[in-house]
Amino acid sequence: MIRFSHVHKSFARTGVALEDVSFQVNKGEFVFITGPSGAGKSTILKLCFFEERPTKGEVKVYGLSSAAYRNVDVPKLRRRLGIVFQDFRLLEDRNVEANVAFALEVTGAPPSQVGPRVSRLLAQVGLGAKATALPRELSGGEQQRVAIARALANDPVVLVADEPTGNLDERATRGIFQLFRDINASGTAVLMATHDLDLVRRAGCRTIEINRGQMVFDSASDGGFRPSAPAEAMEDDE
Repeated sequence: MIRFSHVHKSFARTGVALEDVSFQVNKGEFVFITGPSGAGKSTILKLCFFEERPTKGEVKVYGLSSAAYRNVDVPKLRRRLGIVFQDFRLLEDRNVEANVAFALEVTGAPPSQVGPRVSRLLAQVGLGAKATALPRELSGGEQQRVAIARALANDPVVLVADEPTGNLDERATRGIFQLFRDINASGTAVLMATHDLDLVRRAGCRTIEINRGQMVFDSASDGGFRPSAPAEAMEDDE
């Protein structure tokens, strides 16, 4: 599903963001990417949905290689990925159902299918009763549920989430994480970046740790989760 092979990434302004990172996420896996702020977590996710291109090495996602893709291939890939951000990125002037419908409309879904699909997605994330609410009328946890419903609109094979609980309180965090677990149980692979080590410990899922741009731990090969000692943060990820 996702394969990083000796990936390096540097930025002109901030220098090295990733150095010789290699790992693979298989079909149906749930994988955490952890590490201190600025370690390179967000850069990894941006490489997954081809917002960035590696400086050296190869990223391969659902058969598309960073070493041999055309710009026209990227929108097709992103239709197979669901992407969730910390800051929700909802359209503030559209209600809940319109926000979710937008993801279907831009990919050319038949109009007759949009309404029923949106209703099913909102029921899946527990927001069937909030379909006509505007984002500003929702709690943070509810807004993130809308963002997740939108990310699921096109039946993604992988859900990529960048600190999806970072702006939420503990109760909302538990609810959102359980929703991710349910999505994963249905067969969708999940790759989630987080600095919430308590969440990671409780979950017991595979964990990849990034520190100063290097992969320092992978529980799939090292036998279990092992949080690192606090490290001084690098510059922001880019």
